[in-house]
Amino acid sequence: MYTILLVGIGGFIGAILRFTLGGWIQNNFVNFPVGTLAINTIGSFFLGLIMYLSEYQGFFSGQTRIFLTIGILGAFTTLSTFGYESFRLLDDSKLTFMTINVVSTVLFSMLAVYLGKIVALSVSSYLLGGMK
Repeated sequence: MYTILLVGIGGFIGAILRFTLGGWIQNNFVNFPVGTLAINTIGSFFLGLIMYLSEYQGFFSGQTRIFLTIGILGAFTTLSTFGYESFRLLDDSKLTFMTINVVSTVLFSMLAVYLGKIVALSVSSYLLGGMK
């Protein structure tokens, strides 16, 4: 029951962050879903960072990792919105924008996970080096 509560509280926080940050980013863009792209990229970065810090250093407990990844980031990232917005671009005969959205979201998300890994490894190396 405690784990379910952690996921729920994390989801509450992630949904609010998604709504406020995604809306703020999207505010100046009309024809392209930049807010969703940014949210997916940011979420992917933090997922990579958290998972690699967990895997390489045991930096987070299992409960903390669940709270951050499934709870906060699960509600924060927006794959269903991405799918809908991409389809709407296609449905509106904006094939170029749809292609840009799909390709950039996938590439930026993968790049962000990789950058999260690099930061996690650097932090781990620094912490281990600093402890000697």
